[in-house]
Amino acid sequence: MPPWCERCGQPEPLFGACRICATWPAALRCARSAVWLDAAARRAVHALKYGGLPRIATDLAAALARVSLAVGTRGGGEGSPVLVPVPLSAARLRARGYNQSERLARALARCWGWPVAEVLVRTRETATQTALTPVARLANVAGAFSVRSVKCEMRNGVKDVDSAFPISHFTLVLVDDVFTTGATIAAAAQALESAGARDIMAITFGRAVIPDFT
Repeated sequence: MPPWCERCGQPEPLFGACRICATWPAALRCARSAVWLDAAARRAVHALKYGGLPRIATDLAAALARVSLAVGTRGGGEGSPVLVPVPLSAARLRARGYNQSERLARALARCWGWPVAEVLVRTRETATQTALTPVARLANVAGAFSVRSVKCEMRNGVKDVDSAFPISHFTLVLVDDVFTTGATIAAAAQALESAGARDIMAITFGRAVIPDFT
C-alpha cells in the first residue's frame, strides 16, 4: 500500500531517497510486480524455475496481465511495447531446458498482444543471487548482459512478425520472475540503454520483501 516509490514500486523509506532505484539507468522508468513473494508465490516460482513445470507460466502471466503499466511516454510510438525476457546463461539454459522469464514473456504476450524480442544475452556466468547481499548482487550482475541485435525477428507465440526495428523507437518491457533488489533488472536495462533504448520498464511476477541494506 502507499506510500511507495513511483519508480521502483517498493514502499518508500522512512527518510531519504529510495535506495533501490537511485542508481538505475535513466532509461529505466519504472518496475512493477504482480504479487508479493509470500509462501504461495515462492512455491509457484520454484515450480516454474526448478520443478520442471514451464506450463505454470500461463497462470503466473494471468496475474502479470492485471498489472497496469503507463507505456509509451518516452518511446517513439512506432508500435506496441516490446516484451524483453531477462536471459539465462547458456549453462543454466541447458540444465533447465528453458528460460522461465522467456516463458513468462510469451504467456504475457498472449494476454496483451504485444510482441516478444529476445534481444538480450548473458555475456558471462553469474553466481546464484539468492544468498547474496544487495551490494553483492549489484557486483554479481554488473556487465552481465549485452544486446544481441537491435534488429531482430519478434515472436509473440501466436504469430510471427518479421520486423526490423530500432530499439530507441519502442518502449521495452523487461520480464523476469522475481524482483528482489532490482540488481538484475538494472543491469539488463543498462545494456539496453547502452544500445540506444530510451524508454524501459520492467515487470515481474513476484516482489520480495524490502531488502536489508545494512
